Amino acid sequence: MSDTVTAPQLTSSDLANNQRAIAYFSEHGCNTVGTAFALARILHDDKCVAEASHVYRTAYDLHSEYPDQAPGPHVLLVLRLLCGMMAGQSPAEAELKTLRALSIPFYNYVTGIQAAWIQGDLIKAARIIKNCYEEFDTGSECDRLCLEVMNRLYHAKMENGIADSRISTAQIPRKIYMYRSREASAGVERNFEYHRNFTGLEIRIFNEEEAPEWLYSVCGVDARMLFFSARNASEASNIFRMHAIQQLGGWWLGTDSRIRSEDIFFSRLSQRHSHVFMLNDENGVHNEFFGSVAGSPVIEDALLSIYRNFYLHHDLAIAQKTGSGVLERALNRTFHADFERIRPMPSLITYGNATFHEVIEIASVRD
Repeated sequence: MSDTVTAPQLTSSDLANNQRAIAYFSEHGCNTVGTAFALARILHDDKCVAEASHVYRTAYDLHSEYPDQAPGPHVLLVLRLLCGMMAGQSPAEAELKTLRALSIPFYNYVTGIQAAWIQGDLIKAARIIKNCYEEFDTGSECDRLCLEVMNRLYHAKMENGIADSRISTAQIPRKIYMYRSREASAGVERNFEYHRNFTGLEIRIFNEEEAPEWLYSVCGVDARMLFFSARNASEASNIFRMHAIQQLGGWWLGTDSRIRSEDIFFSRLSQRHSHVFMLNDENGVHNEFFGSVAGSPVIEDALLSIYRNFYLHHDLAIAQKTGSGVLERALNRTFHADFERIRPMPSLITYGNATFHEVIEIASVRD
């Protein structure tokens, strides 16, 4: 690595003919760590992973090795190796050796994913990965890739881990909670009315004025202060939903989400587990629709991440800071604690994106 290298002469083909990447390279070039990293992120985000891997390597080669230059060399190298594996390439031993010298948790992350993807050994992957996601912000790609491994490993155990039906509090209440902001459109109101007509599920809708007073009464002053500190209505809703589900137990439903029918809800989703979560195609958690009992250790962990993010990472993207990211981290910690025999996993089941769309449709709420 060095402070400067010859600026790479990248062609459109080198950039996967990606128009965003081509435009960025034409304007900014790729001769500093910052420009190379930004270019690689564009390619990475647009799923041009082979090309992203190459540009991440360029950013790594440009790095000065000074500790205050961000992102650090270990970050650039781990991204290069992960994108390479996504493109079907095996990590080079020399680069793995270099990564291990830079950061053992990052090395464990890459070699664990390698064990899962290339060797097909999920147990080995879980042993290697451990809790390396703790090195990253909640809701990072690391959370989703680790969750992919553990979700596959625990598939059978989750299906068999039904709650004790003799204990009423062990099963998710047949109650749905929603949140109405001041800016709720006529379409949102129609969605509320649609769900009020359900007969097998009780619906409760909290409005923006009621929510902070409920938080103050039930959860205390810190919860209300957190709610008032939200950057926008979406973040306020994220904060409120976790507190509400943790205290009341039930199902959370986003304002633009619509349960297709009660019959589908009851037939497609387990009514015998204490937690139900849906994962999208990238193994992120759908936080607009999930179910949990009250007093959940999973939701408690998600709340812990929300408070931590507010005090330490206030400018983090909302989805990572208070949304799906905190649930992804909570599930990873839940799986890890069970795998390492720190504490047993609660009754929990996950479903894939196909099931989510079988049960939920995105309602037209704009007008």
